[in-house]
Amino acid sequence: MIEFPANQSGTKMIRQRTLKSLVSASGVGLHGGRKVCMVLRPAAPDTGIVFHRVDLDPPVSLPADPYSVCDTRMCSGLQSPDGHKVGTVEHLMSALAGLGVDNVHVDVDAPEIPILDGSSGPFVFLLRSAGLEEQAAPKRFLRVKKPVEVRDGDKWVRLEPYDGFRLSFSIVFNHPAIDGTATRTTIDFAQQSYERDVARARTFGFMQDVEFMRANGLALGGSLGNAIVMDEYRVLNAEGLRYPDEFVKHKVLDAIGDLYLGGHPLLASYTAHKAGHAMNNQVLRELLEDRSAWELVTFERTEAAPVAVRQQFALPVLA
Repeated sequence: MIEFPANQSGTKMIRQRTLKSLVSASGVGLHGGRKVCMVLRPAAPDTGIVFHRVDLDPPVSLPADPYSVCDTRMCSGLQSPDGHKVGTVEHLMSALAGLGVDNVHVDVDAPEIPILDGSSGPFVFLLRSAGLEEQAAPKRFLRVKKPVEVRDGDKWVRLEPYDGFRLSFSIVFNHPAIDGTATRTTIDFAQQSYERDVARARTFGFMQDVEFMRANGLALGGSLGNAIVMDEYRVLNAEGLRYPDEFVKHKVLDAIGDLYLGGHPLLASYTAHKAGHAMNNQVLRELLEDRSAWELVTFERTEAAPVAVRQQFALPVLA
């Protein structure tokens, strides 16, 4: 195990993280349907998460940024000023957030991140395989100081002050397979684990929507191997569900990834009803545009951090 460096008072600072080594994976793109090769590389402190379209000449870099989000139809996508895109970033962003990775380069040879099994589980495995490394820079947290809310009819999402990171989500689909599961969940990282309780929740869709989505250039790579698929009555995947509340937990997984596009882990309570990628991006922009609603904080001493931060980011990383 790697020991946390101590500050001058002898206590341990909560520091930024990157990867110890590069790691690669390949798979199909959910919406484009083409093979995608991806390489994750270590990055220097304060780099952030930067995507690189290495199939272009010259390569194009797209830093994770809520103001670069261009496409929220069934995913979160980023677009550079000259129009180049990388889509379906949310599951990888969620895994990076869950494991506390601040700085990484993501090389990809297609306009989309591979979907793998439709959850963040394989990305967690990749990150653990590369190894995590503490860096000589304090981790900066985005602390919400006052409530921010976005509404659209009966859909809404809210960020509120909270000494930690908690997400509550509720969904309504009026579908037998979904209504037969828990449609509300709360994940509080003071008590729960991203890897155990969130990461394996898969994306989901309906057979009756496939023709429409494919006519609009979406879900061309979707299959029973990378999504929960339902007909009018039931789940079609032979193995069933991974969690009793897998549908709503995947919405939490997405929200974690969408919010991490803000560049820092949040100290906040997130609550949403029937929200999606678009509203997650809207509430994040609403927060950032009100300078009185947030502040950046660091923790020079582990014991000064909220319990959720100590649980998630103050344990030694595995070598």
